Amino acid sequence: MHSSYKFLIVDTYYEKFLSSTYEANSQLTEMDYKDQISFLMGQCFGTADFYSVNLKKLGCDAEEVIANNEILQYKWAQEDSFTIGQPFLEKTFKHLPFLRRYVTTHNMLLKILEKQIKTMKPDILYMQNLSFCPPDFLRTAKKYVKIIVGQIACPLPPLEYLREFDLILTSFPHYVERFKNRGIKAEYFRIGFDASVLERAGSAERNYPCTFVGGISAEHKTGTYLLEELARRVEIDFFGYGAECLDRNSPIIPRHHGEVWGLSMYNTLLSSKLTINRHIDVAENYANNMRLYEATGCGAMLISDYKDNLHELFEIGKEIAAYKSIDELIELIQYYGEHQKEREQIGKAGQRRTLVNHSYYNRMAELQEILTKYM
Repeated sequence: MHSSYKFLIVDTYYEKFLSSTYEANSQLTEMDYKDQISFLMGQCFGTADFYSVNLKKLGCDAEEVIANNEILQYKWAQEDSFTIGQPFLEKTFKHLPFLRRYVTTHNMLLKILEKQIKTMKPDILYMQNLSFCPPDFLRTAKKYVKIIVGQIACPLPPLEYLREFDLILTSFPHYVERFKNRGIKAEYFRIGFDASVLERAGSAERNYPCTFVGGISAEHKTGTYLLEELARRVEIDFFGYGAECLDRNSPIIPRHHGEVWGLSMYNTLLSSKLTINRHIDVAENYANNMRLYEATGCGAMLISDYKDNLHELFEIGKEIAAYKSIDELIELIQYYGEHQKEREQIGKAGQRRTLVNHSYYNRMAELQEILTKYM
């Protein structure tokens, strides 16, 4: 029996998702804090409310905060009658408007977050973005919480940011030992999928023969070459951010449909017969990313880049397919494109595996077990 802890889960959302959501839903800014955050969570961006909802099912108290959402956080401050005041930095940078806006906005958001932590007094402050709060903020926050936990699966922030965490969780197995070698407590903790997505997104026809849904950036350099080869040799549609980073003659561009976030991303996966996964370069030889679970959770047949631990997550050949080279990937796309029955069987088997073994309910039970050792 696990203890019932009180969590404050601090997340940050991509600025483009926030701006496009508020532009498309002008009534949002008029909503109170509770309705506004409920609406945003319903869009299923990132991990949305999957942590808090499932922690509550396990008997914990849990709340989510979108710490970089200026409109939402200012609404919280307004309803709490919390006056932020003009910080020293705003006066210092008053003659530099663009720099002033960035520095003062971030400083204001940190002040609001600190007040939320003081007000909520969680046992566990759970940070989904290790770069958002500077070390001195975390040192102050320790006065109001029992432990500060961070979660990461991306390039690392400076070491001084990491040292303030009591525990860091990561879906990169190779990061665990590296943290420990630096004197930082760390544990392996996988991400997952929440079945509520299927209800929120609704049904869709599988009209796309093959898709890639994901980012294109300097951190995905190896994968970008692979995607360009796919664009030259097979029928494939691309979705996600980063198309503007490509050379204007890239074969990806004519097939790129722009960014998809939250429910739009899930609808794209629900509309895909096959979907391709490739990991960020810092993943090295380990499978870990969200697309593994998002794609299989939506029932699309997933073809992922082969990693040493992939077989621990899915049965290769029965629940997903895996490739070790561009040629092998193209062969798999062509084969399963022509063999509908086998493709659908693998898609359904992958979905079963994710819903049974990789649900966020399971992950939150695992999280409780890990944290019990550190409380």
